[in-house]
Amino acid sequence: MKLFKSADLIRKSKYISRDLSWLRFNYRVLDQARDASRSLFDRLRFIAITSSNLDEFFMIRVGSLYNYLDYGKERIDYSGLREMPFRRKLLDFAHRFVNDQSLTYLNDLKPLFEKNGFNVLKMEELTELELKKADGYFKNTIFPLLTPMVYDSYHGFPLMMNQMLIFGVVTRAGGGLDAEAERGQERLTFVQIPQNLSRFFELTRKDKVIYVPIEEIVRENMPKLFRNVEIVSADMFRITRNGDFTLEESDDIDVDFIKEIQLGLKTRKKGRVVRLEVEPNASQLLMNVLKERWKIDNGNVFVINSLIDLKGLLQILKHPNFRGKGFKQPAAVTPLSLPDGAEDNLFEYLKHHDVLLHHPYNNIDPVVQLLEQAAEDPHVLGIKQTIYRLADDSRVTAALLKAAENGKHVSVLFEVKARFDEERNIREGAKLEKAGCFVIYGVSKYKTHTKMMMIIRKEGEKVTRYVHIGSGNYNEQTSRIYTDISLLTTNDVYGHDVSEFFNVITGHSQPDDYEYLITAPKDMRQQLISLIREESRNAKKGLPSGIVMKMNSLEDKEMIDEFYKASKAGVPIRFIVRGICCLRPGRAGLSENIEVRSIVGDYLEHSRLFYFHQAGHPKVYAGSADLMVRSFDRRIEALFLIVNPQLKREAINVLYFNLKDNQNTYVMREDGAYIQRQPAPEEPVFNVHKEFYNKNFSMVGENALYEEWLSCAAIRKDAPGDTAEAVVPVVSTAEVSVPENGQESLAATVAQENPETEADLA
Repeated sequence: MKLFKSADLIRKSKYISRDLSWLRFNYRVLDQARDASRSLFDRLRFIAITSSNLDEFFMIRVGSLYNYLDYGKERIDYSGLREMPFRRKLLDFAHRFVNDQSLTYLNDLKPLFEKNGFNVLKMEELTELELKKADGYFKNTIFPLLTPMVYDSYHGFPLMMNQMLIFGVVTRAGGGLDAEAERGQERLTFVQIPQNLSRFFELTRKDKVIYVPIEEIVRENMPKLFRNVEIVSADMFRITRNGDFTLEESDDIDVDFIKEIQLGLKTRKKGRVVRLEVEPNASQLLMNVLKERWKIDNGNVFVINSLIDLKGLLQILKHPNFRGKGFKQPAAVTPLSLPDGAEDNLFEYLKHHDVLLHHPYNNIDPVVQLLEQAAEDPHVLGIKQTIYRLADDSRVTAALLKAAENGKHVSVLFEVKARFDEERNIREGAKLEKAGCFVIYGVSKYKTHTKMMMIIRKEGEKVTRYVHIGSGNYNEQTSRIYTDISLLTTNDVYGHDVSEFFNVITGHSQPDDYEYLITAPKDMRQQLISLIREESRNAKKGLPSGIVMKMNSLEDKEMIDEFYKASKAGVPIRFIVRGICCLRPGRAGLSENIEVRSIVGDYLEHSRLFYFHQAGHPKVYAGSADLMVRSFDRRIEALFLIVNPQLKREAINVLYFNLKDNQNTYVMREDGAYIQRQPAPEEPVFNVHKEFYNKNFSMVGENALYEEWLSCAAIRKDAPGDTAEAVVPVVSTAEVSVPENGQESLAATVAQENPETEADLA
């Protein structure tokens, strides 16, 4: 049998690994922290985001992989690798990322602290007065909260909380009643630092703010916790537990969803450990105990040479001295389809006009105001809404409560499986139930991800349905930093389709065919495939064809295979995929006509827009779904057709501007790596995150995307082997070693502990 190495299998696969693609996305976020043109405070925000992203990645994606490993289930990754070989590859890549992340913090960011008015210091760098203040903080605040937990033959292994800073302290008896019996014996004790304490202790030194990591204060005062014994070592670590409890989710439609999710939240606190972050040169006794206890090896161990849990840097950004020193968001502009003053009486305006909103450039206020007006309007009979994520002190919840108090029928579908917002949604749902709202917590085995609202209003002898449907959540906070598309309309066809949709998800109705909606899990995959195949038929007939799609993730194999077929048929395809992309663009004989780019910058690209050229009569859809297996098979999703000619042009313009960007764009190579796009010689700078604030931009025509494609194709044809964009590499694909940290190399260690032959990789 011919043996293949992992790298060979990965290169031969026509798909990109979902998880490796995600790590490359986090590199694009890290690239923002490296960008010297940004303010230091912006760069701190981005490196904190990479840390938060990585936490979720280990909890969910690595956690999911361990579900297969621990339950003995077979899994073959898109890269072609089986569970253990893929684990090695994934953790090796993660080690490289963490190494680069630490170097970015130490070499690029930390040297800039002092001249920006603050610094992060250790105890030995403090003045005598500052040391007294830090000691006082320990005595009065930290010390009462600490609980040393010894682990020995008389004491069981304590429960370690997920993502909490913990000290592993090795001591040796040096006195006391049992000193003679215990002399020379080492004991291990754990000290967890409560999560409700700030990451840093803040001090003021003249005109500067000094931040002291909380672990430095605890370490300095450790003898106060261990009297009359010798402290051999005190090493801080942090664990990440498996937070993916997919295997525990029942497919039984009679399951009580709230109890199920609450049980899942408990397992999150006790789930298996998938990552151990630790300071350099940690005690061998500590490491041996932790590895054995949690059944992990050096692949799971991340030695952090900088600061453990870089999310804590967000504390610096919240200090009054530094507010306003980061990214300054421009004031939102009025939607193109909503004139000034129309918000005062949205009911009247929407009876005659549709409105397309493009957040964050347009405020979410028209949606919230419509809901608030509905809550008070005596002619409104009822409100129906799906909710996935809400803001703190949500105006949406307040409006729904007010509507219920005013005797209106309010139906709300709360998705209690919205990851990491489960508890909040259960709490908010209970509040609405208490007020008399009809609340549904999820729909059988599906996660309700669609975003839609309908207000039923009696107007004379008729009833008008006011519909809102979009790609983003009803969250006033995230709407300021997420790009999303949504529609406000009283068009009867939308009203009928959305009414049918609500009847399906709140009852047992079987839907008729929708006219303007494509829904999942009903037939979204197949309807999109039909649209792709129509473009292929047009291309084969010599008619104009083309597909442009913007989304968060592209992962579904069936869809990817259809795109490959369309590419071979001659259909030009352009993707704007923020995060995961499992499709390989530009591979000879497979995907020459496909280009993929990612936009990462000041805003989180969240809108989904799908454009099909249709021989010069484009169809444009927007909505909640990405092209992922879960979106088609395990979620309730909806895409809506944009039929209003003016609004369709606005949506096409959004895609056109995204393709024109040369400031935030990364172009994907055939091997899965990304290169940053820069303006070509004499090409004007175009930053998509700024251009939408300019209300004077010229609107493109319906066929602008196809014409732009032809223009770029002509340039490529005239310059073989080159592209229309100037690009520079940002993510190296070279293999790099794990940093020296006093432990064996990752590759050697994992190979010894998991000695599969290369044949096992297939």
